[in-house]
Amino acid sequence: MARIRIPSTIVILFVMVQTGFLLFMYARYSSFMPQSEEKPSQVHILILSSWRSGSSFVGQLFSQHPSVFYLMEPAWHVWVTMYQNSAKVLHMAVRDLVRSVFLCDMSVFDAYMPWKRNLSDLFQWAVSRALCSAPACDSFQRTDITSEMACKTLCGRYPFSKVEEACKTYSHVVIKEVRFFDLKVLYPLLTDPSLNLKIIHLVRDPRAVVKSREQSVKALARDNGIVLSTNGTKVEDGKYKVMQEICRSHVQIYETATLKPPNFLKDRYLMIRFEDLVKDPLSEISEMYKFADLTLTPTLKSWIYNITHGQGPGKKREAFKITSRDAVSVSQAWRNVLSFQKIKKIQEVCKGAINMLGYQLVDSEKEQRDLSLDLVLPRRQNQFSWSSFNPKH
Repeated sequence: MARIRIPSTIVILFVMVQTGFLLFMYARYSSFMPQSEEKPSQVHILILSSWRSGSSFVGQLFSQHPSVFYLMEPAWHVWVTMYQNSAKVLHMAVRDLVRSVFLCDMSVFDAYMPWKRNLSDLFQWAVSRALCSAPACDSFQRTDITSEMACKTLCGRYPFSKVEEACKTYSHVVIKEVRFFDLKVLYPLLTDPSLNLKIIHLVRDPRAVVKSREQSVKALARDNGIVLSTNGTKVEDGKYKVMQEICRSHVQIYETATLKPPNFLKDRYLMIRFEDLVKDPLSEISEMYKFADLTLTPTLKSWIYNITHGQGPGKKREAFKITSRDAVSVSQAWRNVLSFQKIKKIQEVCKGAINMLGYQLVDSEKEQRDLSLDLVLPRRQNQFSWSSFNPKH
């Protein structure tokens, strides 16, 4: 049988043509593939908490950092506009707004503020250092520690467009929110390739939260109605039904994040207790900053010391303001202010959260008033979660 001999030059040419064709097809196919491995240029931090838990203070720890664009509770606009709905129904609208803010797309506010706007139309805008310094406002430098009052006086008339302009110039976008009651609602944001989202879950002893809420009864009445689905009716939480929902949500968030969490939550969830924060501010803040890929500056260290070493627990009219106070005194004030009858009721509706989050129940008024008895149980430090934390009952 005769063999066909093919010159080696033809073989080489054929291999080169075939290789070129394969490379062309691979390049063409790759151009249609999503680049999921590339992280967004910005870091996105959601401070997840509830009303009167110290979240405004934690928000300021981030807001005053020169690398951070911060907004306090932008979803307030959703709840004010759609107040006849329940918190569960509003979860989707709140999530969509938060995503848009993280991406510096402030057109999302058009649905809630359709008129021509200034900076001062945004809820609690003046507590954001980023909106009180360039490029949002020319009165302060990024490295300045700004005050709410000074910012209101000097920056309120700048156009709303400055919010988006400023947001795009920062490496970190941080949002503080109290209007999420279920961690699973945030799964689409955690798996969104356009976001680099991390969650700081701030909790506080429910008994201390109730004491603080009693200073702000009227201010919280509308939000209470949304939590309890009262179709727009304001509610004062005399029977602690709202506190029961808040405690239930903290348990749900904690358990979801630590008991067989999905892979996309790995290294993206951090639990912080307010009591640990005020007891050892620099250590806890350093942990939060490390988690958020931020560095603590000397100016911030000095400011943090001053803000946590004031005189006394603060006045009632300062309930929603960040002023210099004795932070440890603030965290323990409930033990002298609330009656033991109230404490028993709070412990009844929030027992699961109190145990799980690492607080000690009190069985008598004597235990409640004895400040030498530490009711904040020690926790074992984990890198980004409390999955190994097992509080004593």
